[in-house]
Amino acid sequence: MAQQYRCITAGPLVVECIYPSVGTRDSDGVRAGKHRVSSEAQQRMNLIYAYQRLEMELAANFVRGDIVATLTYDDEHLPSDRATVIRDLQRTVRALRPVWAAAGAELRYIYRVEHVHGEGRWHIHLVCNATGDDYGALQAAWGRGHVEAHPFRVDRDQNYETLARYLCKEKRDRVGHRLWSCSRNLRKPVRDSRRVGNDQELTPPPGVIVLMDTGDVRTAYGRYRYIKYLVGGWASASGRPRTRRRRRPRRIS
Repeated sequence: MAQQYRCITAGPLVVECIYPSVGTRDSDGVRAGKHRVSSEAQQRMNLIYAYQRLEMELAANFVRGDIVATLTYDDEHLPSDRATVIRDLQRTVRALRPVWAAAGAELRYIYRVEHVHGEGRWHIHLVCNATGDDYGALQAAWGRGHVEAHPFRVDRDQNYETLARYLCKEKRDRVGHRLWSCSRNLRKPVRDSRRVGNDQELTPPPGVIVLMDTGDVRTAYGRYRYIKYLVGGWASASGRPRTRRRRRPRRIS
């Protein structure tokens, strides 16, 4: 009898899951029972919601101390439609890239255009990597109103999921519109999937910030467990990641 182990690593954010693996020799009743046990676990790992996919993209690319900004329009520069907002954002990004390059960094960003809630004014939520005098650079590059920016906070209460849910709070204007967009140079989360023995255990490693842990959910047909955590010591006091070797998949025995 075996279990299925799946893991997604996105920067300091790790989600792991273990659940029954269906065998070729299982009877129809056992197969059905195992499918029921593993269904919830697999759905958690499949990232079926937009905010879940965004959470992983944020974690793979941004750390504590990076920039979370809102770009708003003054009355003189109010846009007439979404296309104008996108063009304004693209012009802003083109102005920022050489500033980041001069600081020895490559600009990476994720943005969300909104206009429904509040007073209904168009605005842009922008998350990008930090370099130095980022507020001044953002304000100069935007030049169409006000920039409100603050360092990205990552802890148990505010983290990648809370930011992702906030950015995905407003529905699409119409079918086909993405809830969020990003630069092409973003790093991608790393996935691992393999079979392990039935005696293998899955527990959060020491020193991590546990964001979610279902504990062992057991039935007559097997068990599953899902955990999500932030790796401890992943960022320095300045908010930039420490240099470290690529993390090998953790033993779960």
